[in-house]
Amino acid sequence: MERRTFLTLLAGGAAAATISPVAAQSVLKVGSTPTGMPFTFLDTKTNTIEGVMVDLVKAIAAASDLKVEVEGMQFSTLVASLTASKIDLISAAMYITPARKEVIDFSDPIYTYGEGLLVPASDKKDYVDLADMKGYTVGAQIGTAYVDALQKTGLFPEVKLYKTSPDILADVNAGRVQAAFADAPIMAYTLKQGQFPNVRLVKSYKPIITGSVGIGVRKSDGELLKKVNAGLAKVKADGTLDKILAKWGLE
Repeated sequence: MERRTFLTLLAGGAAAATISPVAAQSVLKVGSTPTGMPFTFLDTKTNTIEGVMVDLVKAIAAASDLKVEVEGMQFSTLVASLTASKIDLISAAMYITPARKEVIDFSDPIYTYGEGLLVPASDKKDYVDLADMKGYTVGAQIGTAYVDALQKTGLFPEVKLYKTSPDILADVNAGRVQAAFADAPIMAYTLKQGQFPNVRLVKSYKPIITGSVGIGVRKSDGELLKKVNAGLAKVKADGTLDKILAKWGLE
């Protein structure tokens, strides 16, 4: 029986529909992504989602007397899944943006970074800004803040859209796209694994979008948001967040 159906029967009808996940003391479903290393990724050995945001949400839960269960899903479906109550939290490499804040709430900021520029390794040019790539066919992941920003520049005849960051890397690696944009720390970590030898992360490039990652919460779950922020404050203060970042190679 589904959790919310059970609560409705337990509390007696419509009144139970107002019971929040926190008040119900139930296991909170956390949406995360199988791609996005080191923030989130699927560990094929254990078939579980691992990474910075997984370790962090578990640490926050422990500090806030909450119980969580992490579920993997595509990045582009996270917000819709949260608003549809299929999940209770989002813990992934998701920027806190004005557009997203109109739909959901976010925790306090966790980690700040910008987009990275990916080009074929054979391209040795020291790109600095988007104008250096005028006329290129470029790529970005569906659901990220980069898509709209790239399309609005008018510099590119085509902005190809990809479901996952590995799909982006595969196309750059094969020379099917001239340049692509994705989260810089994720790309740096992934390229260190050596799976895409024909891709280069351009060090000279200056990101146009710098954002902070936060944990997503439904706007109707104000009590839960308070608990998440309280837990986050604890793990920041006691050094747990720093340890988690260091574990995954981030500063």
